[in-house]
Parts: sequence; structure tokens; C-alpha cells
Amino acid sequence: MPGVAMPDGWPDGWPLLVITHPRPACGRPLERVVAECVDAGAPAVQLRDKAADSRALTACAARLRAITESAGATLIVNDRLDIALAVGADGVHLGPDDLPVPAARAIAPPDFIIGYSTDDPDEARRAVDAGADYLGVGAVYGTRSKPGLADEAIGPDRVRHVRKASGLPCLGIGGITLQNAPEVLETGAGVAVLSTVMTAPEPGAVVRQLLRIARGG
Repeated sequence: MPGVAMPDGWPDGWPLLVITHPRPACGRPLERVVAECVDAGAPAVQLRDKAADSRALTACAARLRAITESAGATLIVNDRLDIALAVGADGVHLGPDDLPVPAARAIAPPDFIIGYSTDDPDEARRAVDAGADYLGVGAVYGTRSKPGLADEAIGPDRVRHVRKASGLPCLGIGGITLQNAPEVLETGAGVAVLSTVMTAPEPGAVVRQLLRIARGG
């Protein structure tokens, strides 16, 4: 059965999820950049660092948890349920090669958020039954943040189909910019962004722009 209810947002989840990079291009520490993003109104942040060892990732997650909790924002940890639980994060985001959603749901507390990545409507339906709370759908426009996906673009229509098939809150992800974000938002999904925010000289300013777009401003 489905998991917990998502926080209020656009229209049934978050309008924006900021995904972190361990070394933001602005040169400021990640913790400061995350603070800028949540101060600008980002409702949710996903900690993503494929290279960090468990000790370093746990320490970083704990620092980000303090920042997001103070701002009333949600912290999701990519892949690592153990670390998410250890630091009291709000949730975890899992992919097809990670711990299965039912196993995570069996371990996690009742109000814990579990996200799952898929661009397949049938798999999206299975994710509902498994207990996922939201879906990351992409790569919408292709992305260089994950190997092999630079030329893989599913387009906004697929996001719409996955959202309709699952009935879950969805986030379009992959190659999303200030220019193409409206196309994804028009599907009823939110947007998950990494490079657009993490490569910006002023990440908080980009967050504010994305939220204005999401609100029709």
C-alpha cells in the first residue's frame, strides 16, 4: 500500500527539489549553499554524493539535517537508507539498483518519505503498491549528472504519463533549466534540479526564480 502523505506543495508534492553536488561551483561550502537555498524557499533538498564514504556522508547529512530542520524544509538522502535513518532525515530516494522499496518501507518509521526513480508507467504502478511516496521521472531532457544519460531524453509527456499512471506526486528530473522548467511544471509535476542550482554563482537566486516560475510568476 502507498506510504505516507507528501508535504504540501505543487500540486500534490513539492514544486522544487534541490539536489546537491559536493562541490558547488560558486566555491562556497555545501552547507552554506544549502542554507541559501532553503532560505530562498526551497521546500526540499536531496543529499547526493556518490563518492563519499559512509563516515563523511553521515557527517554531511547531519549538518544538512540541522539546516533544513531549522528552515522547515525536507531532507532526503539519495540511496542510503541507513544514513537517512541515522541522522533523522525525512526520507530516502531509491533507484532500481538500491534497496527495494518494500524492504525500505518495512524498516522505516511510519512518517518516513520514500522516493523512487522510474520513467515507466507500469513500474510506477508497482512502486505505488510497494509503498513509494513520490517518483523521480527522467531524464526529461538528458543529463550529464549521471553517466550514460546525456543523450537520453524522455520529454515532459512521459512525466505526465507516469504521473497519471501512478497517481503519486512526481518530480521531473534531468537537464531542467529556467527555460524549460515551465514545460515540466505544466504536467502537474514538480522539478528536481542539480546543475541549474549547483553551478550557479548565486544558488539562492536561482531557487527563487524557479519557485516564481512554479507559482506562475
